[in-house]
Amino acid sequence: MRVLVATDAWHPQVNGVVRTLTSLERSAAGLGVSIDFLIPEGFPSLPAPSYPGLRLALPSPLGIARRIVAAGADAIHIATEGPIGHMVRRYCVNRGLPFTTSYTTRFPEYVSARLRIPQSWSYAVLRRFHGAATVTMVSTPSLMAEFTARGFANLGMWTRGVDSELFGPARAIDLDLPRPIFISVGRIAREKNLEAFLCLDLPGTKIVIGQGPEAAALQRRFPQAKFLGLLDDALLAAHLAAADVFVFPSRTDTFGLVQLEALACGVPIAAFPVTGPRDVIAGHPIGVMDEDLRAACLAALRLSRAACREFALAHPWEQSARQFIGHMDRVRLGDSRKSRAGENVALQQQVEAG
Repeated sequence: MRVLVATDAWHPQVNGVVRTLTSLERSAAGLGVSIDFLIPEGFPSLPAPSYPGLRLALPSPLGIARRIVAAGADAIHIATEGPIGHMVRRYCVNRGLPFTTSYTTRFPEYVSARLRIPQSWSYAVLRRFHGAATVTMVSTPSLMAEFTARGFANLGMWTRGVDSELFGPARAIDLDLPRPIFISVGRIAREKNLEAFLCLDLPGTKIVIGQGPEAAALQRRFPQAKFLGLLDDALLAAHLAAADVFVFPSRTDTFGLVQLEALACGVPIAAFPVTGPRDVIAGHPIGVMDEDLRAACLAALRLSRAACREFALAHPWEQSARQFIGHMDRVRLGDSRKSRAGENVALQQQVEAG
């Protein structure tokens, strides 16, 4: 099966969506499924508001149609609700083609924090966007319950995984810093709530890995913390494995993929009791959730690193890929090369007709 995934988020961006899709592609290939991506590259773009360095693709309907036809996919998945996602949705709806979507980013909360737009308005837009999908994939049981209560339908689980060979205790390096070492990884932006971590009175050293619009301001306010910027995967794994506690201060992430990466390195989690940490940690002795984040950080120091690693080993990316492929089977456009070729001829005629 060939799957076309439409996404507004792609390299060189470094975030959970991009890391998830990259890992999905690799794992799906091992299961006999080929994944192609319809990405922003090649489309005109504008700077993304409030996100210095990022650009927002501005695809045309014809440009989207040409790429979909050229892909010759058996199934279509829309990974993001940006301009590319909306254009691909429009294409599919207008032609009666089934597709799936996924919810990965809490845009209503982010938009509300920046522009003071009521979250109820944004969720109404999202309900309409995802309402046309055969399946809308969510990453945790908490999200499924929340979205069911918000009136979303046709929900399906698509959990996340971790590369336990890349992320492991053996990767640890000597950071030559006062211990304990508390580390946080992610985009340095307002919605990640890093200030809640950086202002804590903790012993040892605080490390922040990542970049984003709030980086410069937070470095000036918290000069005692070590800001390391972006690191490649191997260096990221080495620093995670060298830490004593992974601190996840976000209250808005839908999952927080880096939580699994830290656990695979044998590093326990300290977090607020919110969606994401609540689903990952649950009742397992791998992290501490508390509204008092300092108390969570100190308590996490006493947890077993071996238990963290063991938990992560039960969450391979192959398991995640199988869930995704199961949902894609429900929207296959045809089960043979002949039927797919017929579909593509019809779509090509539609493109040429405008």
